[in-house]
Amino acid sequence: MESATTFGFAHFLAHIDGVGRLVLFILLVLSMISWYLIITRTLAFTLAKRHAAAFLQQFWQAHSLAEAGTLLTRQPADTAFAELTRQALQAQKDINTGDTQKLVVAGGATDYLTRVLRNGLDLEAAHSEFGLTILATVGSAAPYVGLFGTVWGIYHALIQIGISGQGTLDKVAGPVGEALIMTALGLAVAIPAVLAYNAFSRRNQLWMARLDAFAHDLLTLAILGNHAPR
Repeated sequence: MESATTFGFAHFLAHIDGVGRLVLFILLVLSMISWYLIITRTLAFTLAKRHAAAFLQQFWQAHSLAEAGTLLTRQPADTAFAELTRQALQAQKDINTGDTQKLVVAGGATDYLTRVLRNGLDLEAAHSEFGLTILATVGSAAPYVGLFGTVWGIYHALIQIGISGQGTLDKVAGPVGEALIMTALGLAVAIPAVLAYNAFSRRNQLWMARLDAFAHDLLTLAILGNHAPR
């Protein structure tokens, strides 16, 4: 009887055909893409949170919105909160120095500022959702790719068993077990992608809620008054 190591992963790789190798290649590519997005988005989210905390701490210590805007001249707008502040200040400048008859400021200062901030929120939402569609695709497609590899592997194994004329358990267990490896690989690719998608989606909801509240504060400061009480 063959040893258990005969039916290991190396034996599996040595006996799969071209279709099986193609399935493995697809799963490998999907895994690399998902882990690249998981790592890069995690780092980006961590840095964005750190930069936002630093900016907001300085922003709320300022005595006026204009003074808070000077922060942008001393440091780059490397967070969505700083970018919204820059857009609000630029909108104020356009209202004070621009032609009020232009369509861009139609509807009054409040509507114009609201549109500017809403556009900024929409852009940040699109930016923060980068990669989520790919992760969702990997999470949903990888198990089926693995299942296709399993079905093909079992079919291929049965053909070989039929040719050899030996269908005993020790002859069937190895090929079938090797085929089922495809299902395990598909799940191994899909599970991290699904977990990351759920985690990033939750993070985006919290992030956009904070950003929306900050945009409301900016609108209030810009319209009702931008000086802190003395």
